[in-house]
Amino acid sequence: MTTSVKQEAPHPTTDAADALRELRAREFSRLDADGQVYVDFTGGGLYAASQVTRHGALLGGGVFGNPHSLSPSSVRAGAVVEAARQRVLAYFRADPAEYVAIFTANASNALKLVGESYPFTAASHFLLTFDNHNSVNGIREFARAHGAATTYIPLGPDLRVEVAALEAALSNRDPSAGNLFAFPAQSNFSGVQHPLEWIDRARGAGWDVLLDAAAFVPTNRLDLSVWHPDFVTLSFYKMFGYPTGVGALIARRTALARLHRPWFAGGTISVASVQADRHLLAPGGAAFEDGTVDYLGIPAIEFGFDVLDQVGVEAVHDHVATLTGRLLDGLNSLRHANGAEALHIFGPTTGAQRGATVALNFYRADGTLIDHREVETRAAAHRISLRTGCFCNPGAGEAALHLTRSEIDRCFPTDPDGGGFEPFRQCIDPQKGTGAVRISFGIASNVADVDRVLEFARSIVQA
Repeated sequence: MTTSVKQEAPHPTTDAADALRELRAREFSRLDADGQVYVDFTGGGLYAASQVTRHGALLGGGVFGNPHSLSPSSVRAGAVVEAARQRVLAYFRADPAEYVAIFTANASNALKLVGESYPFTAASHFLLTFDNHNSVNGIREFARAHGAATTYIPLGPDLRVEVAALEAALSNRDPSAGNLFAFPAQSNFSGVQHPLEWIDRARGAGWDVLLDAAAFVPTNRLDLSVWHPDFVTLSFYKMFGYPTGVGALIARRTALARLHRPWFAGGTISVASVQADRHLLAPGGAAFEDGTVDYLGIPAIEFGFDVLDQVGVEAVHDHVATLTGRLLDGLNSLRHANGAEALHIFGPTTGAQRGATVALNFYRADGTLIDHREVETRAAAHRISLRTGCFCNPGAGEAALHLTRSEIDRCFPTDPDGGGFEPFRQCIDPQKGTGAVRISFGIASNVADVDRVLEFARSIVQA
């Protein structure tokens, strides 16, 4: 299997760097005004000031009604929703003849649509990498309900997928059944970027491919005229902070036609009858937009794309790659006075084949682990917003922390009323821990943010 080797990203051009500085000053001035350092872009993007202003003006200047009507207010709402839908396809360079954009509540809802509707049978196979988000892992429950097999591809050094194991698994399928392969374009735990060449390799081997792009697309170009996954899932608040509560499933029309919805709802049918006990789903993507779409929030998507387009996602990519390199260089140089390791980075320690997400844990001079929750508390005191835990990615967390199956089986809680995670945490070896510290950059990040984080990291080492 061939894999692409992504070289260290170049520094942004002078023009791009100037544009990003101006964008920060114009759209995100509240960060500096409040003395805040925000490094949780993988958790959620920050909205630009103009997004809120323009959205407010749109709502304040128009009358918008439920689109399921021919009234003037409904027609107007339908028009802005459809304009946003076309903008999504255009941004991802998706041919409307090949792809359809379906609005969802978030990426998790988009993934659930695929999982509940995929034609799993007892002969099917659900294949996924170890480092998937829980919203992808959850699809295994739909597969299990139909008797389908589920296989996880393990992670090797730097939390990268073991390619030989993936190659072997792709060759193991029953061609008479539907088989689904799911992987993240970028791990939300470690920042590892998996080769998009896997899409063509898997589809060529007869698999449908589900690409979780939620952590990837805020700072990377996903070009669907080059790559052709069957399903792509994403959330717009991860891309540009606003609106929350709106995501998308971008699906190939031929793949969408193979899905079978297990229920119907308002907005998804052409006709339904109580007496006849029958229903007919609406054609295409409309059958997957349950109820009434967020017709007031969806138009704000266009304003978010406008902000990204002011500088271009390629410039954002180069910018955050430079910041990540600066962070990694600074972290890799930290040692305690006695020479002991001050921290451990989970995943790649260089900028190659990775995104702007860095996971790590800190250690005291005597080698004992500093609990990630303590680090988060200290960071908050420094007005730094970062994230700790396992980030809804248990597979990557288990691999990073070297948690064994026997440990997890022994400690896994069985009583939902017995405290949930806390007994599990107390049972696990405290030197391994149950989570990590995650730092991630985005369009509004700058060098000063990196240096504040490094200053904070040094304060932990010196404590």
